[in-house]
Amino acid sequence: MSEKKYPIGIQNFEKIRTGGYVYVDKTAWIYKLVNTGSYYFLSRPRRFGKSLLISTLEAYLQGKRELFEGLAIEKLETKWTKHPILHLDLNTEKYDTPEALEGVLNAALCEWEKLYGAEDYETTLAARFQGIIQRACERTGERVAILVDEYDKPMLQAIGRPDLQEAYRNTLKSFYGALKSKDGYIKFAMLTGVTKFGKVSVFSDLNNLQDISMWDRYVAICGISEEELLRDFPEDIQGVADAHRMTYDETLAKLRENYNGYHFCEDCIGVYNPFSLLNTFAQRRFRSYWFETGTPTYLVELLKMHHYSLNEMACQETTADVLNSVDSTSTNPIPVIYQSGYLTIKGYDERFGMYRLGFPNREVEEGFVKFLMPFYTNLTAPETGFEIQQFVRDVEAGNIDAFLSRLQSLLADTSYEQIKRDQEVHYQNVLFIVTKLMGFYVKAEYHTSNGRIDLVLQTDKYIYVMEFKLDGTAEEALQQIHDKQYAQPFASDSREVFKIGVNFSSETRNIERWITE
Repeated sequence: MSEKKYPIGIQNFEKIRTGGYVYVDKTAWIYKLVNTGSYYFLSRPRRFGKSLLISTLEAYLQGKRELFEGLAIEKLETKWTKHPILHLDLNTEKYDTPEALEGVLNAALCEWEKLYGAEDYETTLAARFQGIIQRACERTGERVAILVDEYDKPMLQAIGRPDLQEAYRNTLKSFYGALKSKDGYIKFAMLTGVTKFGKVSVFSDLNNLQDISMWDRYVAICGISEEELLRDFPEDIQGVADAHRMTYDETLAKLRENYNGYHFCEDCIGVYNPFSLLNTFAQRRFRSYWFETGTPTYLVELLKMHHYSLNEMACQETTADVLNSVDSTSTNPIPVIYQSGYLTIKGYDERFGMYRLGFPNREVEEGFVKFLMPFYTNLTAPETGFEIQQFVRDVEAGNIDAFLSRLQSLLADTSYEQIKRDQEVHYQNVLFIVTKLMGFYVKAEYHTSNGRIDLVLQTDKYIYVMEFKLDGTAEEALQQIHDKQYAQPFASDSREVFKIGVNFSSETRNIERWITE
């Protein structure tokens, strides 16, 4: 049997189909999209198959019937009409000046003008786009399909630069306005991106755009559902199982834990990250593939800019309006974090219209928190794993003094710039990161409420109940453990219980003292 070919990094539908690569059939949804509406917007995290969706739409709207043999759409479509395609990909440029976006748009318009002509009086980008749409329809006799990939790349790269973001918004707003003014010449339009920018949106002139990002019926149009996984990849799951000496069911459970769990609306099925899943099958190894291909530095900049408490991120509640709208002037980083795929919908309170968010799976939780460590401490990325390993070994050996000395060293290496705005939030964030990463190897629970930080670590032999104070005393912290009976839940546990009071000093910007009982 020939080796199965996985389309890792391949975003061209024709190449996948003619090259004999695995393809998960999404064409029934594509037929429904094109034949039940005209203008769509879809937000999905990176590496989720948005570019492949656009490429598949392009092949279908070009009438390339031969590429769809054996797929669901073959039984649905009878006409296979060839439409002129205007495909704009904004993913290719580094956007750091107003001219960068104009250059990309101008290059695309020049290519289309070679095909469909130009008029001297069309001097602005928007006017040229309008003229091209009209002439493409008139010269071919068929309405135009407009496909925009990563519409928000310029806006995302300008987060933290309101002037540049405003320039990009104004350019794109008038450019996309051409779609509304030339509606009679357009068959179909699809715009995709990671985020949806709100307020004075780039789509405000395009009020007939349907945002399907949170529509239940299209939840699996990108990504891989459990049904598709079991239908298309049983041998692949078994291959990973054999490589790890696991059963089929154990392997499926581990795939779910690592790569499933994306929920794009309330009460809908979970979706797997396709990039991570295909890499796991190709390499027969469980790794953080999604994280290895991109560093979401704009997210960390947002978190630090607003001095966000990371503990809130792991149990965030918010409304649909907030989730659906990114605003460059907002002090809330949650919409960008959600839309970028680092948080997902975990529950919904219909009475209050509130969504509960959390990390979708282990790959995202572990990868994101590991990625954060160098931004909140002076550890480098390669040092993070080693340092966490040492923390875990300390607590497994019952050596709490070594654990706290190590934490002291970690904080001592942190620059004043990193913590000057709000020391308590900074300490909480460092503890959150350390605890989260340790939690993959020992049972670690970390809570904050009313300015209180408490931490519980559990290993096979020991339980540590810890209380932290800022500018108090270690004695006061230990007394609070007694007064609030934090150790009570472990009274009948056979393991040894340690109660530890710790005091941070704002003057030394570190742990000042601890006592253990």
